[in-house]
Amino acid sequence: MEDQLIIDMYFARDEQAIACTRDKYGRLLRSIAYGILKSHEDSEECENDTYLKTWSVIPPTRPTAFQAFLAKITRNLSLDRYDQMHAAKRGAGEVPLMIEELEECIADQGATATDDETEDEELKRILNKFLETLPTDARKIFMRRYFFGDSVNEIAERFGFGKSKVKMSLARSRDSLSVLLKKEGYNG
Repeated sequence: MEDQLIIDMYFARDEQAIACTRDKYGRLLRSIAYGILKSHEDSEECENDTYLKTWSVIPPTRPTAFQAFLAKITRNLSLDRYDQMHAAKRGAGEVPLMIEELEECIADQGATATDDETEDEELKRILNKFLETLPTDARKIFMRRYFFGDSVNEIAERFGFGKSKVKMSLARSRDSLSVLLKKEGYNG
């Protein structure tokens, strides 16, 4: 079923919209959640929370990229759940490492922004510009690591690369992102 038809069902408050969303995107949403949480049970709960959140924001929101919209909700819910589960164990596991890696290149830019929403939009624009410049393999590696939360080992296995190639690609990508952020004057 086409995304716009599913979105129209949400606007009509037709509960079949959730079933259609689950049929079309359930596997992707569980995969995103599992990449962060490493638990099938928690992943399924985040998937279901995604449907609830989607039901509550459509309407009034009309997403233009429904798959990306759902993926972002799932990712944010999964990160929130991860934080709740690991509040006492900071520094352990893949997610803190992943966030720390990215914070190094983003935090280096200073902290002078005053409007969080404007800052988020600016960072999103820069990240999209950055991703367009990456070679295909580097873009896939970057997205698997920093969006889906895959470990270096999982990425190497998925694409048939050596771990050192994945680590080097990530390091180069972070360096390039840091340079672009400085060039763009990002002050996040």
